[in-house]
Amino acid sequence: MTSKPRFLKPDIDGDWHEDKSDIDSHSNTSFVYNSNLAMVLEQQRIKLPIYKYRSHILYLLENFQTVVLVGETGCGKSTQIPQYLLEAGWCDDGKIIGITEPRRIAATMLATRVAEEKGSLLGDTVGYTIRFDDCTDKEKTKIKYMTEGILMREMMSDPLLRSYSVIMVDEVHERSINTDLLLGLLKKILKKQKQLKLIVTSATVDAEHIKEFFNLSNETSETKKDSSTILSVEGRLYPVNIFYLKEPAPDFIKALVDTVVKIHCKEPNGDILGFLTGQEEVDLAVSLLENQEYDSKLKLFALPMYGSLPNSEQIKVFRPTPKGMRKVVIATNIAETSVTIPGIVYVIDCGFVKMRWFDPESHLESLVMVPISKSAAEQRAGRAGRIRTGNAYRLYTEESFEKLNTETLCEMQRVELSGAVLQMKALGIDNIVRFNFLTPPASKSLLSSLELLHALGAIDEDAQLTEPDGIRMAEFPLSPLHAKTLLSSNDFGCTTEIATILALLQVENLFVTVTSGAASIKARVKKRNFEVEEGDLITALNVYTSYLKIAENARKQWCFTNFVNYKSMKRVDQLLSQMKGLLKTFGIDFTSCKGKVETICKCITAGFFSNAAYLHSSGIYKTIRGNYDLHIHPSSVLYTLPQPQWVIYSDIICSQKLYMRELTVIKPEWLLEVAPHFYHKTVEK
Repeated sequence: MTSKPRFLKPDIDGDWHEDKSDIDSHSNTSFVYNSNLAMVLEQQRIKLPIYKYRSHILYLLENFQTVVLVGETGCGKSTQIPQYLLEAGWCDDGKIIGITEPRRIAATMLATRVAEEKGSLLGDTVGYTIRFDDCTDKEKTKIKYMTEGILMREMMSDPLLRSYSVIMVDEVHERSINTDLLLGLLKKILKKQKQLKLIVTSATVDAEHIKEFFNLSNETSETKKDSSTILSVEGRLYPVNIFYLKEPAPDFIKALVDTVVKIHCKEPNGDILGFLTGQEEVDLAVSLLENQEYDSKLKLFALPMYGSLPNSEQIKVFRPTPKGMRKVVIATNIAETSVTIPGIVYVIDCGFVKMRWFDPESHLESLVMVPISKSAAEQRAGRAGRIRTGNAYRLYTEESFEKLNTETLCEMQRVELSGAVLQMKALGIDNIVRFNFLTPPASKSLLSSLELLHALGAIDEDAQLTEPDGIRMAEFPLSPLHAKTLLSSNDFGCTTEIATILALLQVENLFVTVTSGAASIKARVKKRNFEVEEGDLITALNVYTSYLKIAENARKQWCFTNFVNYKSMKRVDQLLSQMKGLLKTFGIDFTSCKGKVETICKCITAGFFSNAAYLHSSGIYKTIRGNYDLHIHPSSVLYTLPQPQWVIYSDIICSQKLYMRELTVIKPEWLLEVAPHFYHKTVEK
């Protein structure tokens, strides 16, 4: 083996198409802003804040097994650290550097960027592996970007990750389920694999907590040297003055708008950043500001910022403020860590955030508005101190701030866990309760996930993976409900149709969104040509079936004419190709039921039977478990049709009400037929 060089202690929009489950419009964005784009690549690299810490990082990695690196968004940690490691010889012995990202779009974009900087083709020295897409070369690839789920799947075949010299877990501040699960698994591996090094990077995180979690000397002997350390990559920060309300604000949207106007009329020049909870609130505040009257020579230039906003709109917040104007950006919490907006001097914090929350009693997961944590409040306020001393205006009292939780609750403690539990079972972790989580999940959520997996036939009464269904479901890169549906399609003889529907469920925006008058009416008429009374999933299948009937060279024009998203169709093609290969490895034939709608709907019921709802006499849909009120989402094809008695939903979202999306009309007797262990019929007296 080639020895690695020693380091002395230093002196003190791309063409990628977004998949649906990748982006949470409230907390994430696929947009990346590069302020140094006009410079040549080498100059861009030197300009990044991470550059002056190069030797520090290499020195610490030589002396510690785990390095926790805290650096602001845009400092260059995701693209530069892997290159520093490669240049320093960490791949000389044939091993590779692995970088995990919480989102697929991040893995593909970062790999493309780093390949460009290295002057190599994507897939050679630098590659990526995401769900249904492997762009690496076993012989050539040295830097490999991947999603966290991919690395966990690699652990099934190589439990000690012997092919890696360094693992870098990026964007830990998002604290997704996969992030927490991966950190727990890596801790077990680091105890056995002493040569493996770990870098944990984050924009904002409780670094001490992670350092202690990976400090293996704590678990052996106190006299031993620490195995983990912390390095902070500091940007240029100025003091921030904090202001609180004397009395709580009854309407934080109105309070934010009023505060913007007061700052605009009384404070010196400087852009304003306001935090609200979601897209609807952001758009409303921008609209109010555009119609606001004020006494100032400067004009207010209001812009929205949230994850589902097109990249062409997101880039507007980064452009210089027009002369004679003051820019005010109204954003969701993506502006906390996902992007850094230049020129901000004033920050207004509403004190709330929308988070996904799972109710183990009803099995419903929805977006809920909750108070932010102290760490999130500090992160928001810090955005005001980038170019000079700034002001942060909190739309709540100081007493309310003191009552906030110290840290934001991680996903592990607030979302549905069946996918994570299935993954752990596949990795041979039998005693999930005693697993070393960074933050332990709620016991009720764990129990609920085990109940669902048992109902799906993935685990037996002893909580062991069943053969072959449980093992196959664990190996499918799909959620347990989707994996169960795909496996059931083999019994119903409709694998082609179900695989197509599941591929369609993975992509965002099947139809092109049109807002202008005449074009929007035409788009609606075209969409109606595909709509059927059986629901959204069969409608989506109709779109793709019609697309396939068109000659390949005419498909793009067909999509344009019918307001169908061509990029989505191309992505479905890719996903289906990968799914066929996966099914082939399991010995499952790609069968077709020749478009028999009832067979397809029954198969969907076999996988999604836990997501059933019925039309109550009050005219509102109810869940069978918990009797919760549900409503058909306005985007559903069933919204304007006569209400069916029974439906299966794929997703729930919450704004003012709980809305069901991606619906399929079913018959109640199908539930008893495909899930007699989950449902039984009662006779009213």
